[in-house]
Amino acid sequence: MRLFNFSGVRENELTAIAPVRLIRDRATWLIYLQLGVFATYLYGLSAALPLLRLDQGVSQAVAGLHGTAMAVGGIITGLALPWLTGRIGRRAVSWTGMAGMSVGVLMVAAAPTMLPITLLGYGVASGMSSITLYSGMAALDDRHGPAGPAAISEANAVCVTVGIGVPFVVSAAAQSALGWRAALLVTPVLAVLLALTMGRVRIPEPGDGAAGAATGGETRFGWRFYLASAVLFCCVAMEFCFNLWAAKLFSDQTGLPAAVAATAVAAFTAGMATGRLTGAWLALRVPPTALFLGALLVAAAGWAIFWLSTNPVFSYAGLAVSGLGVALHFPMALSRVLAASGGRRDRASAMASIFAGLAVGIGPFLLGALADGFGTQQAFLMVPVLIGLAVGGLLLTASGRSRAGVAEPA
Repeated sequence: MRLFNFSGVRENELTAIAPVRLIRDRATWLIYLQLGVFATYLYGLSAALPLLRLDQGVSQAVAGLHGTAMAVGGIITGLALPWLTGRIGRRAVSWTGMAGMSVGVLMVAAAPTMLPITLLGYGVASGMSSITLYSGMAALDDRHGPAGPAAISEANAVCVTVGIGVPFVVSAAAQSALGWRAALLVTPVLAVLLALTMGRVRIPEPGDGAAGAATGGETRFGWRFYLASAVLFCCVAMEFCFNLWAAKLFSDQTGLPAAVAATAVAAFTAGMATGRLTGAWLALRVPPTALFLGALLVAAAGWAIFWLSTNPVFSYAGLAVSGLGVALHFPMALSRVLAASGGRRDRASAMASIFAGLAVGIGPFLLGALADGFGTQQAFLMVPVLIGLAVGGLLLTASGRSRAGVAEPA
């Protein structure tokens, strides 16, 4: 049997596999920092949504349309990403996304009482930030080859670590004379500062190095790619179900008021930050399928603790454990989508953006609809269903690779 790594480089079966190393060059650090700015948008607009709803005087259902706008924005730009990358290159795409993300955030900050403007702002910020996110993930995978999953995990660790502090900034601004809108200005200010300091750094383009050489002439993806994308869908839907509905179940189960229960999301986010920081280290040492399966099982264990608990301490613990497992789901699922793309990473990233956008739009909405009919606790059974589907898809793609005589990269 012959071995293949992610970049398609063939190794002799008797050749020892060298330890995988992650080398962080200036391009890598730029993408990490862009993800940090991305976090200020994502967690800032999420934390601001309840305050925005109060300013607009709309129902929760109407306020929820902002999440739908985010999903639609991501899908639209996902469709355009391959064309944009081919026309202007990844470097220009990444900075175009940063500029558009800033414009979207400024629209929300400037017109918080005008529902059409804020819906458009959420959609623009989400869509434009998505092209920065997914082009950056493709560039990391190209640049680092077998260490790509570790780089993607580390980039997402930076994102979620920054994200932990953003809601506190929004809260502090809301209680000050400045108002919560001032906190949103952090995103465009940081984007400008990053452009001024690292705007000339070159980001790897499609076709750079061995990783980009396997573009091929094939125009259609195979079944393994779409199955890997379905796993990504399950993972993103699961993460957003926790993000948007965990506080409600926490309140229902423990009897604590909604204002206190909102802190439950912080436990989940802290678990994600820890998981992504350690996950980058583990991704260099543990086979990808084993690591991914382990992360899914950890999330299932955390969900069980949280779902069964009526004690706040155990509920917090369950959410933290869930976050620890969920932390690796998106990086590992995205890495598998890119690995199944046959070297067409930008097209694969665009498809990943579309699947993720659909997951954001469908997952939490479906859980909410189930909660209306059966209660939040019963609706949260959707989480282990998503975990089971992800495990099944993962095992099918792994067995498919084995039958094809292709070993996983170390």
